[in-house]
Amino acid sequence: MVIGKRAMLLTAAGVIARRASAALPVPPDNTLAFRLVRHGGEIGRHTVTFERGGGTLTVRVAVDALVTLVSIPIVRYTHRVVETWQGGTLVSLTGEADKNGQHEWVKAQRGPEGLKVTGSKTQPYVAPEAAGPTSYWNKQILEGPMISLEDGVLLRPKVAIHPAETIPLASGHTIAADHYNLSGPFNVDLWYDQTGTWASMAVTVADGSTVHYERL
Repeated sequence: MVIGKRAMLLTAAGVIARRASAALPVPPDNTLAFRLVRHGGEIGRHTVTFERGGGTLTVRVAVDALVTLVSIPIVRYTHRVVETWQGGTLVSLTGEADKNGQHEWVKAQRGPEGLKVTGSKTQPYVAPEAAGPTSYWNKQILEGPMISLEDGVLLRPKVAIHPAETIPLASGHTIAADHYNLSGPFNVDLWYDQTGTWASMAVTVADGSTVHYERL
């Protein structure tokens, strides 16, 4: 038991050290922006902004989507997130989502025991050190469990690596990107370009259609 506990502590310390030493993939202009496309038409925007100050990185996520039928709104979705990082360590986050009037939320704060998470669909828990938020801009999240930024639930998707592909940008140009599929508690396809920067996403929504992300 002593050996097992020591091994677990060493493993956790190794995870923390790797994350602290790894440079977070902040884009040169401190912004990532995507247009959301469904059935060939734009239904919204997803933006991620980065702000550094005093050794802290603040990441803000804003998602707004609207689907209409004969000009009548049938789906409204808004999502707001604020993450705070120090080095490669997530120290706090807040997230709120509104799905057609249904409100979900998550809050997390790092303390002596680790990152304590509360959310609208989970009991409070201390997240594993390898856990990362489902904001997708940080490719390192693929290495461990994920904290849902809608409701706080701890997710453990299966990650499958696919061959690199050429994907479109909103400008009409194309880039090479590595392709990953996340399945199990949810199903999402993610692409990261050759610099490790988030390049695209595809997600199946409630009506069975697919929403594609095109980076602006």
